[in-house]
Amino acid sequence: MSDITLNLVLLQIVTGIALGAVYALLALGLSLIFGMLNVVNFAHGAFFMVGAFLGVYFQAATGSFVLSLLITPLVVGTVGLLAERFLVRPLYGRGIDYPLLLTFGLSYVLVEAMRVLFGIEGMPSSTPAALRGAVNLGFGHFPLYRIFLIAATAVVVLALWLFIEKTRFGLIIRAGSRDPEIVRVLGIDVARVWLLVFAIGTAIAGLSGVLAAPTRAVNPEMGITVLGESFVVTVVGGMGSLPGAVVAGLLVGVVSSLTSLFAPDLAELSIFVLMALVLLVRPQGLFGKAGAMG
Repeated sequence: MSDITLNLVLLQIVTGIALGAVYALLALGLSLIFGMLNVVNFAHGAFFMVGAFLGVYFQAATGSFVLSLLITPLVVGTVGLLAERFLVRPLYGRGIDYPLLLTFGLSYVLVEAMRVLFGIEGMPSSTPAALRGAVNLGFGHFPLYRIFLIAATAVVVLALWLFIEKTRFGLIIRAGSRDPEIVRVLGIDVARVWLLVFAIGTAIAGLSGVLAAPTRAVNPEMGITVLGESFVVTVVGGMGSLPGAVVAGLLVGVVSSLTSLFAPDLAELSIFVLMALVLLVRPQGLFGKAGAMG
């Protein structure tokens, strides 16, 4: 403990924010789908994994990390669009368990598909050349790529907020999530709205995979752990709450990072302890509404 300085703690906090940025993006897509469609998407971690694989593949094929950032979410979002149209949509109105079980099975299909396409051992990934190196933050040097990760998350969060809160289609999405019957009476095709929402949510998961790939091993099982962590973030923030997903993602990242500094053996357990403490005080999560799972 005597080796732990204030500068080290500050660096660990920034590390936690970078880790939390990935959590926030993942939980954002998960909360968007649940909040608008009332669907618990158990394939969300698999879409993240697919995004990581495709991100590495497209970067190698095009030689451009920027192009992979643009192409991969479109491809993953298209897969999500097809999944909603042909698999999830027939289950609307049958209770929350049906789409949950379906997406759980879909996650295994996606994992096996990546094993067939890219092998069981995964793919090597590396930090883009332009984003290598470190930046002096005043209290220590911090990897440039992780700063980019934080900035990219901020851009995505802002863009999604502007889309939902400031556009006509965003207004339709919010209205449809509260009272789809009224929206139908107004002549709006709610099914198309749900289709777009599911596609956006899965595209965000794919984007999360692209951004996270340089910081972790890319393999078919990587989505399993991430799914559990993203659900912890979603529960802490409040099921269906987009602001909650962002705040909880950063909070979980910082708690996990600081715990790994002071008590490394408890790092994985710490986020579940945080979830338990939050639920004891607010069973609906930090920003959630009571009865959201009803």
